Amino acid sequence: MRSFELCAFALLTGLLASTAFCGQLVEGDLQTSFVPRAVPYAALLPDGHSKNIEWPVLLLLHGGGGDRRYLSQMRPLIEELWKDGRLPKMVVATPSVTARCFYMDYKDGSERWESFLIGPFLDHLSATYGASKNAKKRLIGGISMGGMGSLRIALKHPDQFGGVAAMEPGIEPILRWSEMKPRHRFWREDALFEAAFGKPVDPKYWEENNPASIAKAQAKRIRDSGLQIYLECGDDDMFLLHEGTEFLHRVLWEGGVKHEYHSVRGADHLGRTLRPRFIESMLFLERVLIPPGSDPGVEPMRQKLAPLRKRLGIEE
Repeated sequence: MRSFELCAFALLTGLLASTAFCGQLVEGDLQTSFVPRAVPYAALLPDGHSKNIEWPVLLLLHGGGGDRRYLSQMRPLIEELWKDGRLPKMVVATPSVTARCFYMDYKDGSERWESFLIGPFLDHLSATYGASKNAKKRLIGGISMGGMGSLRIALKHPDQFGGVAAMEPGIEPILRWSEMKPRHRFWREDALFEAAFGKPVDPKYWEENNPASIAKAQAKRIRDSGLQIYLECGDDDMFLLHEGTEFLHRVLWEGGVKHEYHSVRGADHLGRTLRPRFIESMLFLERVLIPPGSDPGVEPMRQKLAPLRKRLGIEE
């Protein structure tokens, strides 16, 4: 199988400085009936960890062709942020999934990754490592295929997560399967789509699992949930994923779904920009867990403008 979604291992080569680890990286295998095999995973536990303490939890999803070693790659950056006090200590977990499964429940039921992650996997993290069951303390994020998967899961289940941070998500700039063009999928063969969405591809099932389509159809539910959303992509992404990310940004904007969006000038799918971009995504999740509150520097002006905004029907 061709593997164009290269975010698994080599993308950060040479970018991560050596560091003295302050947490504990553990590995395990979780038996489940949701997929045909036991699921290997890695979990990063902060110093001072005890399963008797309720910890925020982050599902950190690797890219296509990757596995749980992605967490080992990102560990130095996460622990650097812990040491600096810029990221709350939490349980971070990365499962190894089928190489290019989209983190989906396949239409034929042979693999149910979405159901596994929001069910048995989160339950296991809670029971084994003290991961919180409070939706506001549950976070999800990932890169490339992991960005796509984190968006799909969070947008379909906005009441189960406090925030999602998607880096260069592998999504297309369309709402319907019939709109798919070669430039949207030139690195993905027919068999890949058919494995997930049926053979031939079921357009309705594809739409039900397309992040932009979900965001458009479920805008009110997403708004009402309070889900915090972070999107980013390099504007020179070799797979043209900036087109899909920009499209989703506009769908969310038009639906009144507040979110943070970064188009990173000159950045590609791999390379030197990923370190600062990953840090920025983690700092967004810090703000999800610890909201900064209102800015006293702007309150006087907002109060002055309030009567005019009210007359014009501008909602707060």
